[in-house]
Amino acid sequence: MDNSTLREGFVGQRMITLPRAVKKKAATNPISKSFYVTDIGYYPRAENHFRERENGANEFVFIYCVEGEGWLELHDKYRTVRPNQFFLLPQRETHRYGASKEKPWSIYWMHFDGTMAKDLFVRHEKNRNASDTIPFKSERIRLFDQMYKIFQSNYVEPSLEYANILALHFVISFVYGDVDQSNDAHARNHLVDSIIEYLTDNLDKSFTSQDIADEFNFSTSYLFSLFKKRTGYAIIHFFNLKKTQKACEYLKYTDMSIKEISFSMGFQDPLYFSRLFKKNMGMSPRAYKKAQLS
Repeated sequence: MDNSTLREGFVGQRMITLPRAVKKKAATNPISKSFYVTDIGYYPRAENHFRERENGANEFVFIYCVEGEGWLELHDKYRTVRPNQFFLLPQRETHRYGASKEKPWSIYWMHFDGTMAKDLFVRHEKNRNASDTIPFKSERIRLFDQMYKIFQSNYVEPSLEYANILALHFVISFVYGDVDQSNDAHARNHLVDSIIEYLTDNLDKSFTSQDIADEFNFSTSYLFSLFKKRTGYAIIHFFNLKKTQKACEYLKYTDMSIKEISFSMGFQDPLYFSRLFKKNMGMSPRAYKKAQLS
């Protein structure tokens, strides 16, 4: 039994069922036989969407909810599916799913098969968290749109190979979501570390937030948010704290004048430097130096 309560489709839907000959060719192609798409689509605000398969599907089923809500029943277990949650269904196992009546879901979905499909599903079962929630990334939607357009436009073998490779990339970005997030976090931490190193190596210079953004090729708003979340300070505030820290070393261990220290820290106005120093240290440079001698 394979039931759907709305066979006419949904306003704005996109759906492709690949011809049998195309699927057969993909199943024997050396490149795509490990993973290939058989059906693919997008249902926006899919009111009354419902599927019941007593014998399951012949392929593995992937569904990603981007808005609204739905539900899934598998192995006699019921769960609500909310935005940024996804699920994978095994082949030939009874299941039911559908859209919430109050807030019908919008979903990207795909049926796939191939020699690695079962192992990919097993990996998902081992990796999965309780909710299968994953942060939204616009790159995933662009990837979906790209492969959908290829499946829709032609059945030339190299194009189909490429589309199936994109589809695999799309699915594994969910299956290995925790690894992906970990790598993203590592990349963000590496970026902040690189900025800190750059600032520390250039304490004798004067920078604006835009200068830093241009140096690392990111927007100022992105770097501000990322840097403050990691360090607790805006970039330029942090930069001035590092300058103050270095100035303390000069005041304590050298005979440099306050004017000389000001210039060496990239400040052309010694009075401004003194005010900044007092703000950060609670005393003027002169008072700090005197305190070190007493």
